[in-house]
Amino acid sequence: MRRWGTAIAAIVLASAGLAGTAGAAQAVGTSRAAACATAWGSLDRTDPALSGKPLENIRTGQNECYDRMVFDIKGATAADRIGYRVGYVETLNQAGTGDPIPVGGGAILEIKVGASSYDYETGKSTYPGKARQPLPGVDVSGYQTFRDTRYASSFEGETQVGLGVRARLPFRVFQSDGHLVVDVAHSWNAAS
Repeated sequence: MRRWGTAIAAIVLASAGLAGTAGAAQAVGTSRAAACATAWGSLDRTDPALSGKPLENIRTGQNECYDRMVFDIKGATAADRIGYRVGYVETLNQAGTGDPIPVGGGAILEIKVGASSYDYETGKSTYPGKARQPLPGVDVSGYQTFRDTRYASSFEGETQVGLGVRARLPFRVFQSDGHLVVDVAHSWNAAS
């Protein structure tokens, strides 16, 4: 009898431990999904402002929930509004010429930033992008969402970039000091 009691007690303790572990795993999964909550959607975003300040650099980074592209505007501060038009397109067409530019990936996010790639006063280039070419110094290999980048143009005060992404995924656009930031989520449910 004593052996049966010991065996039953061991089974009860083991199953309680498994239930606790499962609860903890579920809690971790839930908190991760909450941390990655991205109700951003995939519709176009716009702010018509033109900064009058030139684009200095474009860089990218990875996050647990999204991939990020940052546009650095030379001399811009938190007080300066940086205009933009960001949205999914079927084909990236170069502003000014209308020529199509191939962009790799399952979807193309067209990004137009209200900053030229040259200095208005001197006429000198401030960003070394070349039409139809990948963004200089940007390597998105190994990214979860980003697949390709293409410089399109600097036309009428705007710089145009094509961002190839894995699929048409939610994105957000915001300004942080003198930078314009575009984040594209890793998935619709945002749990990566």
